[in-house]
Amino acid sequence: MITFTDYYNNEVQLSFDDHPFSKSPKHVWVICRWKEQWLLTNHKDRGIEFPGGKVEEGESAEEAAIREVNEETGGIVKELIYVGQYNVAGKGGTIIKNIYFATIEKVIEQNSYYETFGPVQLEKLPEHIKINPDFSFMMKDDVLPNSLNRIYQLAQFR
Repeated sequence: MITFTDYYNNEVQLSFDDHPFSKSPKHVWVICRWKEQWLLTNHKDRGIEFPGGKVEEGESAEEAAIREVNEETGGIVKELIYVGQYNVAGKGGTIIKNIYFATIEKVIEQNSYYETFGPVQLEKLPEHIKINPDFSFMMKDDVLPNSLNRIYQLAQFR
């Protein structure tokens, strides 16, 4: 278990164990690769981030992850792999979020990308993402680098 504070100084606990905080979390975050590039979305309020969101009523976390990737990027998930889970003790309550790694089969242009401006492809993530104003606060804590290290350890892509 890794503990740190997020962009807003909330305590975050991150684990790569099998669902250590909840078997049915209410949020998902999906780190995506398509055509040897990162596939992200540009949220209308927060900036560039990996897709994710809330698990809807009657939906599993895996189903939510696949839906959110499609809604926010037009991406069709080819393979979805559970990476870990984190718990944020925020001012408005606790949020538990599953982290996934997805390989994308194809991206289909959408009429609407809901609360985002649609897909963003990057060959590599910026080195100084924590201070880059184009990126969402969700990209600026230790969840992303630790999750990427875990994905590399799992050898899901090279």
